[in-house]
Amino acid sequence: METDDVTIREQLFHDRVRETIICVLLFICLYILSYLILTHFKKNAEFVTDDIEDATVNKIALWLCTFTLSVAVCAVLLLPISILSNEVLLTFPHSYYMQWLNGSLIRGLWNLVFLFSNLSLVFLMPFAYFFTESEGFVGSKKGVMGRVYETAVMLLLLSLLVLGMVWVASALLHRDTARENLYDLWEYYLPYLYSGISLFGVLLLLLCTPFGLSRMFSVTGSLLVKPRLLENVEETLSCAVLEEASLSRKLKGNSPCWLSVSVEAMKMQYLAVHAKRVALEMRRKASPWQRNLGYPLAMLLLLALTMVCVLMVCFHVLELLFDETAMPRGMEVVLILYLMVSSLVGFYSSPLFTSLLPRARDTTLTQIIVNCVCLLVLSSALPVFSRTLGITRFDLLGDFGRYNWLGNFYIVFLYNMVFAGLTSACLIKTVTWAVQRELISAFGLDRLPRTVSRSTIPLKLLLASGLSKIQ
Repeated sequence: METDDVTIREQLFHDRVRETIICVLLFICLYILSYLILTHFKKNAEFVTDDIEDATVNKIALWLCTFTLSVAVCAVLLLPISILSNEVLLTFPHSYYMQWLNGSLIRGLWNLVFLFSNLSLVFLMPFAYFFTESEGFVGSKKGVMGRVYETAVMLLLLSLLVLGMVWVASALLHRDTARENLYDLWEYYLPYLYSGISLFGVLLLLLCTPFGLSRMFSVTGSLLVKPRLLENVEETLSCAVLEEASLSRKLKGNSPCWLSVSVEAMKMQYLAVHAKRVALEMRRKASPWQRNLGYPLAMLLLLALTMVCVLMVCFHVLELLFDETAMPRGMEVVLILYLMVSSLVGFYSSPLFTSLLPRARDTTLTQIIVNCVCLLVLSSALPVFSRTLGITRFDLLGDFGRYNWLGNFYIVFLYNMVFAGLTSACLIKTVTWAVQRELISAFGLDRLPRTVSRSTIPLKLLLASGLSKIQ
């Protein structure tokens, strides 16, 4: 009997060690990937300065941002990893080499992501921001530790303010469940705060994802070579080269005084012709398969994925109404990742968040912190978002499954209806504009001369023409 107990304890110990090693290796890989991404976008001038103190503070803040971004990437991969591991175990139930993909590992991964998400949103990212903005208390010794003390005080005050607001909100919403113990701070208030942040992320995904689904076509089209079956690329390229050279000579030459008002317009025309020439050169260098089949296949793939998402949401609405059986789970992983990419495209394409779009080698540390927070909020809400839309039937594990509003029929039904309506409206608008633009281009209406009113003619040009007539 004692031998069996020892064997069970040893097995539990080895399982725990194996799960810890797997989680650590996964996090190290994600941390390295996140660090490479952030170093690609960061502004090097902030980290290579004469002030060693500022450089040290910025490096520490960058490490915290890297940790947060790795947690965000892991949150995105939660559902795909869980679904794939479940399918692998169902396919190979008796395989010895697949037993490490057990429920304990997946559940522990969900709990770790939930813990690190709370830690990053509540403590690490505010600490990183205050740390970069701090200068130390007046009269205290300057240095990194002085900034740490000031940041700790600011973070403590902010934590008290936020927890007080959460306590008031929970007291107003749940008067019967009063929480007075310090233990409830970790077990109740922090998950309650995180659920509010996740709810905000779900609402943000509801607005960004439909817009991103429609923007995916234009973004993908800008990265691929569009087919032009009846176009002579060589002839068009030669005309573009000649036009660019002509505009370049006009800009470099000395123009008459009455033409100085059109220099800006000529510069804009030169930039447009230059971009056209570069696009034509790329089209000429592309292979016939890439030139004629790559773009249509990519558009068809995006259209198929988008239609599958919309249809699954519509089927989920019908299932909520008529209580049908569960939907098939064939492309859940692909659709979840596609929705995440679309939400990011919609987020950075919206007018409110366009300024947050990171630029290579030119993104400030404050922008990196804000981007990491936004990405963590969106990625943390992705499991709830996918579960609410019916994209997956996988149950949310850990504290992610504590959201009571997921069981509310009216909230889930309204959310699905709004998502389907917004996505359909965005797609119809995008397709309508694209068809209108292609029809105008096909009939040659875009090359018709535009009527010029007298009010659009510059005053200097009118005076110059009038003087020439008088002479």
